Amino acid sequence: MDFELNEEQRAFRETLRAFVDKEIVPVATEWEHSGRYPTEIVAKMKEMGLFGLTVPEEYGGLGADMVSFALVFEEIARGWMGVAGTIGSHSLSTWMIARHGTEEQKRRYLPDLATGARRTGLALTEPGAGTDLQGIQTRAVRDGDHYVVNGTKTWITNARHASPLPVLVKTSITEPAHKGMSVLLVEEGFTVGRDLPKLGYKGTESCEVVLDHVRVPVGNLLGGVEGRGMQQVLSGLEIGRINVAARAVGIAQAAYDAALGYARERTAFGQPIADFQAIQLKLADMATEIQAARLLTYWAASQADLSANKGKRVDMEAGMAKYFASEVALKASLEAMRIHGGYGYSQEFTVERLYRDAPLMAIGEGTNDVQRLVIARALVSGKGRVGW
Repeated sequence: MDFELNEEQRAFRETLRAFVDKEIVPVATEWEHSGRYPTEIVAKMKEMGLFGLTVPEEYGGLGADMVSFALVFEEIARGWMGVAGTIGSHSLSTWMIARHGTEEQKRRYLPDLATGARRTGLALTEPGAGTDLQGIQTRAVRDGDHYVVNGTKTWITNARHASPLPVLVKTSITEPAHKGMSVLLVEEGFTVGRDLPKLGYKGTESCEVVLDHVRVPVGNLLGGVEGRGMQQVLSGLEIGRINVAARAVGIAQAAYDAALGYARERTAFGQPIADFQAIQLKLADMATEIQAARLLTYWAASQADLSANKGKRVDMEAGMAKYFASEVALKASLEAMRIHGGYGYSQEFTVERLYRDAPLMAIGEGTNDVQRLVIARALVSGKGRVGW
């Protein structure tokens, strides 16, 4: 067993870490509170090729392995989780196009998506359908060589920048829901509504998207065959959960770093509070749980690489990582706030932002209760197991 990153991954992590410490950490608190869009950070991520993270090298991308993929989101979220959102759904979408798109679709979209000349997101959730994707109401009706699409999507990241925007639709309502769903790559015609106000996860927009008789060429049907949308989306959500798990690790690490630094500097009763056993126990718990979450996330990522070569899914592994790491992030952000005392409640300190960002990790890409069900079903069915 080898629990170490390889040389290439370590070098990649160091590059990411230097970028985050120089370009993101110094401005994160100010820009997050002001609602400023991180234009300069996005430009730098384009230069680094991070928009091509899941784009194969033959189309101009990095073609990164899944552990390196996790490293990107861990390090960026350590600096500012909201910024990770600008490449999060983009990377999931490009992965779906690379995995399921026709050759013509790959050639048309992936090179520009890899450089960030084009950006994308993913339109799944609707006002009345989140976890239950089979309950979506957005319809796409064939009309000659186009589909006419009507519906509303919500909580869409990168909506104002996406072209194409993969949209989950119902192309048939006469068969079981999961067999009547498809993904259309919508380039134009949709309307982006208001930015939805959020507790945290700022820095990137989350919007409502309205599709009112939008005409989409038949050639923009992902994969070229109707009825495969649900399978395409679920396969993409696997790596989405690794993305969220890694972000959670980044939040937890930032919370621990802030708590440890503060505990060493803050004095009470004539000594640093880090000398008090109560604080030491909190720090020990945080460090242990964060390392466990990190290893579980890297394991799920490595299993995704192995399974991709065999055509298998990693729902259980990704679900375990996302579930555990997000719970660790929630706990670590709260414990960091407690260690800071009253200062932890102040917007002048980083832990206040981490405390607001952490809850989304337990909700996004499927709630943690759903992850527990996914894990349990894999175990009961025999498709998943505990141990090596």
